[in-house]
Amino acid sequence: MAFLESLFSLESKTAVITGASRGIGRAAAKVLAQAGANVVLVGRDSKALAETETEIVSAINVTDRTHCEIGDVTDSSRMMEIVSSTLRRWKTIDILVNNAGIIRRAAAADFSAHDWYVVIDTNLNAVFSWSQAIGKVMIEQGSGKIINIASLLSFQGGLNVVAYSAAKGGVAQITKALSNEWAKYGVQVNAIAPGYLETNATAALRADTKRKEQILARIPAGRWGEPEDIAGAILYLASPASDYVNGHVLVVDGGWLAY
Repeated sequence: MAFLESLFSLESKTAVITGASRGIGRAAAKVLAQAGANVVLVGRDSKALAETETEIVSAINVTDRTHCEIGDVTDSSRMMEIVSSTLRRWKTIDILVNNAGIIRRAAAADFSAHDWYVVIDTNLNAVFSWSQAIGKVMIEQGSGKIINIASLLSFQGGLNVVAYSAAKGGVAQITKALSNEWAKYGVQVNAIAPGYLETNATAALRADTKRKEQILARIPAGRWGEPEDIAGAILYLASPASDYVNGHVLVVDGGWLAY
């Protein structure tokens, strides 16, 4: 294998991707599989997961390197079942992409306690739980890559998304804290902070024509991003090319934060 090819090869590696039903999770699963990884697709929507699997199989023309696991990332018992099942199937877990997330929009003064706890549990608590469970496997192996999906709201406060902003700020800090502890074991923990993407999470923003145009006008790249714009960054952080990158939050935003 040529040196350049080996930098981004994931042959014989196994990746677990949460929230793999659509958007960033689907794009991540496809690119990691195309780089040679076995991929475990985790999500609540069985039909959408099956669609992700079909796209992957079509892209790589191999049927035995994908596996779907239906479950809610906040269910710790189900999480441990998925970890155990993956280890039985492929013996190692080399990559974890903590992508699953939800958003609730409301003014902070009116934000419900229910929505607060649901968003924090899914977007922050689950990131730690999955990182802890799979991190233990990686520490024992002596290697592993954990990639968390942060946000521009890891750095900014946003509007009407107080719980989401709090959670994504926490994701950035979890990334750094775990990296500090686990880098010495060969386990790298990094994050990606996507800019404004055309995904289900931004459907409400894009439906507001005025707000959509305001956001677009502030993006130096002149367009909203696509999930595939994040996939290359995920591949980089999952691959040997990033072996000396630790505790970093990589912003992929079309220049939004630099504006």
